[in-house]
Formats: sequence, structure tokens, C-alpha cells
Amino acid sequence: MRTAAETEVRRPSAVRALTALLAVTAAATVVVEVLNWWYAPEQGFGLAVRTGWAMLRSFGFLLLIGHVRRGRTVARPLGLILAITTVFAVGRLIVPRQGVPPLPGLLGFALLTVLCAAVVWLLYRSPAVAGHLVRHRSRLVIDRSGISFRETPPRRPEANAWLLTSRVAAFTYSPLMLVPALVATAGILDGRLLAVPAVLLWLGAGIATSYLVLFCTAFLLRGKRWAGTLLVVVSVAVLAVDLPLCWWLLGVDGLVRDGAPLVAAVVLAVYGVRRAARVPAPTPPS
Repeated sequence: MRTAAETEVRRPSAVRALTALLAVTAAATVVVEVLNWWYAPEQGFGLAVRTGWAMLRSFGFLLLIGHVRRGRTVARPLGLILAITTVFAVGRLIVPRQGVPPLPGLLGFALLTVLCAAVVWLLYRSPAVAGHLVRHRSRLVIDRSGISFRETPPRRPEANAWLLTSRVAAFTYSPLMLVPALVATAGILDGRLLAVPAVLLWLGAGIATSYLVLFCTAFLLRGKRWAGTLLVVVSVAVLAVDLPLCWWLLGVDGLVRDGAPLVAAVVLAVYGVRRAARVPAPTPPS
């Protein structure tokens, strides 16, 4: 008689290695952020907000582990944008306003960069991982056999990987705008009341961006060309709002720390839209 362990489908070794690597990356993210906080010369409100946002990425890696174990197609774009934004988020924190970064912070950043690069390499270069990440999410299905919750392919034509990458990158716009807006509230608390309307505008734009991106990407994955154009327009508008406010309220330091990750996400989203436009649309199932 077989045991449950014997009948369980064994995942490829590359998938198991990727799962372990993601767990190590999630732990390294927390350790590096704690080191940065410990050695930072100024442990103010802005650093606390940025550190908290950076540490939330460890939960993103744990979520990615679940997608990888289940073989979900969304694991690739999610892993790519997590790796890129994590490197930017940690890199902007290790550099102090004055002086040189502490050695432990630099070593931690180098280690985390290597881990993120290894994650992206396994996701996009390993044939075993590519063959594993083919499943769709489970849905509630009602048929003759009753009600069940099982994996079902989407009714719409399957979106290519570049559209999925654009979608995941665009979903980061809102938090990447809200984090510096929250950092800018420290200026209000210090008596800079003239900044109140700008900060409120910033927060409102960040929230509105999440709904605009949700609208664009919903039609983008359905193969609507106009949705890609609209997403590009939204991306440009996001930069037009966020970068000047970063420069005005947070200075050049804030422009580099908070504007660079958003620019990276916009470039990735727009590039994904342009690459997807060159790929012939798949034929809908008959």
C-alpha cells in the first residue's frame, strides 16, 4: 500500500531550488533592512516608511512561493517586478544623505542583488521551471457534476507573457506613489502647511492610479489595443505627477530614492506593452 508521500507528484529539482531561493531572498530582505535601519545615521519618519515598504516585499516573495509551488503562470512577471523593485528599494536606503554607506549595508545589498538576479534567471532561463509554470488559477465551477473549485483556463485568449509583465508592473504604480506621499507628511508635521494641498493631491493621485490601472489592464489582457495606449498615457501622467512632487517636497534625495523605482516600473510596463504589440494575437478557441 502506497503512502501519501509516495503518491505525491514530485516537483522538478529546479522548481524546488527556486522555492528555497525565494525563501532565502525573503529572509535576506528582512535582515538587510534591519541592518540598514541599525546603521542609519538618521532614523526619522521617512526612513521608517521606506523601510516598512521595503520589508513588505518579503511577504511578496512568500506569495510568489505559493504561485511557484502551484505552477501558476503569473509567477514569472511577479518575480521579475519583485526582484527589480526590491533592488531599487534596498539600494535607495543604504546610501545616506552624507558620507559613505556602511560596509554591512553594502554587503547585504550585494547579496540581495545576487539573490534577485538568481531568481529572475531561474524564472526565465530554466526549461524545467518554464514547463512547471503553466497552470491557471482555480475558479468556482458549476456543471452537471455539481459545484466545485478547480483550475479552469480563461475564456478569453491567453495573454502573452509581456502583457502579464506590464500588468504586474503597472500595479506597483499606486504604492510607489503613496510611499513618498506618506514620507512628505513629515514636512506637514514639522509646520510646512503650504505642502498640505500638494500632499493631498499626491495621495489622491496614488489612489486614483490604482483604479485606472485596474481598468486598463482588465481590457489589456482581453487583447484591446486601445487599452495599451491608455496604459502608456496613464504611465506618463503618473511620472508627470510623481516626479515633480518628489523633487519639490522631498528634494533631490527623494527624487532619486522614490522616483527611480517608479521610473523603472513605468519603463518595464511600457516596454511590455510595446513588445506585446509585436506578437501576433492568439487565435480564440472555437
